[in-house]
Amino acid sequence: MSHIVSLRSASLRALRSGSSVAAASKCTTYPNRPCQNQQQYSFSTLPLSSNRVLITENNKSSSSSQRALSDQTLPTDSSHTSVYAFSRHIHTSSIVFDSVNVSTPSFPESVKDGTIRLLKKVGDKVSADETIAEIETDKSNLSVNSPQGGTIEEFLVQDGDNVTSGAPIAKLNTSSSGSSVSKSASAEDKKDTSTDKIDAEKTKDTSTDKIDAEKTKDSSNKHDNEQTKEKSSGSSSPTPKPPASLTPKEGSKRDTSAPSKTSTSTQQQQSMGGNDPNKISGTRSETRVKMTRMRLKIAERLKEAQNTCAMLTTFNEIDMSNIVEFRKKYSDQFLKRHNIKLGFMSAFVKASACALMDNPIVNAVIDGNEIVYRDYVDISVAVASPKGLVVPVLRNVEQMSFADIERAINEYGEKAKKGALAIEDMDGGTFTISNGGVFGSLFGTPLINLPQSAILGMHGIFDRPVSINGKIEIRPMMYVALTYDHRILDGRDAVLFLRKIKQYVEDSRSIFLNL
Repeated sequence: MSHIVSLRSASLRALRSGSSVAAASKCTTYPNRPCQNQQQYSFSTLPLSSNRVLITENNKSSSSSQRALSDQTLPTDSSHTSVYAFSRHIHTSSIVFDSVNVSTPSFPESVKDGTIRLLKKVGDKVSADETIAEIETDKSNLSVNSPQGGTIEEFLVQDGDNVTSGAPIAKLNTSSSGSSVSKSASAEDKKDTSTDKIDAEKTKDTSTDKIDAEKTKDSSNKHDNEQTKEKSSGSSSPTPKPPASLTPKEGSKRDTSAPSKTSTSTQQQQSMGGNDPNKISGTRSETRVKMTRMRLKIAERLKEAQNTCAMLTTFNEIDMSNIVEFRKKYSDQFLKRHNIKLGFMSAFVKASACALMDNPIVNAVIDGNEIVYRDYVDISVAVASPKGLVVPVLRNVEQMSFADIERAINEYGEKAKKGALAIEDMDGGTFTISNGGVFGSLFGTPLINLPQSAILGMHGIFDRPVSINGKIEIRPMMYVALTYDHRILDGRDAVLFLRKIKQYVEDSRSIFLNL
């Protein structure tokens, strides 16, 4: 306590002598310890009206490092006319503590980078967990959410840049006091400028009134002199006529012709430059749009499948009479019990799972010089999304019921519409089903989804005349196509597999009888 008293007394002496800065040094010693570190503290004294206190500390043992503190340094209570402030390595700057970095989320192992799309602008206010950007990867979109509520100060990346996992993309100001202070300061500045403008306008008005009065006097004098001159000279001189080239009609024609050409050219440029690529307007212009990462990945995978697999397609037709009657009979009960509609996809998914269990070679895949057999059935269901075709996976379909299948397909469809499908939802898969019948497709040959070995293509249900027991009847029929990799599947295995699916769909009772 003795060194604190000596410091205080030294500062009081400095005040009495009229100096503005008081300095004192003290060697702090403890019992049984040598005095090794000597520190020098410098105090700055300012009047009570001042809002800023500057404190520096010189430490001889740390190479005399100096540090300036912020405006929020707390002064000590004193009854004198000056303020004493003492601190040691304190920093309370609002700029440091109220600025938060917004970083990208962690990517899955199969994704290295993605293209970012900014959804907000600098200066926008965001709340906690609000999406400020989206990252487009090869398989899905990842959202970048705000960790806290605040105002976006700066974007560290530009729209369309490639970013990696955990990279900072923006700075967020979470302080509310700073914004309110700046608003009040700006309001005061505006008031000051407005008052200055009003004063300047008043002075201008007074000066202009004086100038106008003087001008009127001068103009009246000139007018009187001109009248006297005209009387003396007389009115014998004829007034000159304007040239014929500057007549109002011709001049107006020439003036309006040139702007009309420029306006039409600018309209053509605007129409050609701002065409909507989704509409054909007949202007014979071309618009180039960059492909999304998902579309590029889809094109790459499809071409890879075409170059890798020896693809062959076999066809068959399915009589949908029984499954249509089955759906009509139990649709209401199914909806009440499971709170979901009964569709045709559950019947085809379950039939495909049973057929894969009967033909394990279709569920296998080639890996180098080996064939990998899987003892589980994961079926990928192709779903159309606004940004392209996505293929979520139903896991362990051999253990699922019709209700479980319909519920999972419905959930994946909702996620695909919102763009919320995760990459984990689309990883894996041993077999794929593509349903083009929802768009009215009659016939088609699907492409294999690598690294799988086969894909089933469903098509539309149409009434057609067929021969039933020697009689021609009108039945709801569907064409189905199975595209398979001929490197691993022979024609016999593919045809038998497709016939199994036909059997299970036309008569679902054979599934429960394990026939």
